Amino acid sequence: QVQIVESGGGLVQAGGSLRLSCVASGTSFRVNTMGWYRQAPGKQRELVASVKSDGTTIYADAVKGRFTISRANPDNPAYQLQMDSLKPEDTAVYYCNGIGIRYFKGSYHPFDAWGQGTQVTISS
Repeated sequence: QVQIVESGGGLVQAGGSLRLSCVASGTSFRVNTMGWYRQAPGKQRELVASVKSDGTTIYADAVKGRFTISRANPDNPAYQLQMDSLKPEDTAVYYCNGIGIRYFKGSYHPFDAWGQGTQVTISS
């Protein structure tokens, strides 16, 4: 089983920065795509940013130029979301999602794992 754990949320003023971190753990697995999603009260969960194993990134229009998704370094399984120039409308619970494959009982199985979420609150 692959587990996803997020950290780094908090309360900051508009214009400030936060860095979220996401770590996938388990045995015999490979992450193909790691993504950050967010859900604000009364709204649907939406994709914020994602990165594939080949380095390809996708960003929501609302965060382009302000947020950056990356892997900490090749030897560190943590994925980071650097959030700059934060706005009150960025307030939401942020979730990390990992999609990939794991080797279990002699065969490969796809996985789609979510973290528990971390609260990000931006004050005006």
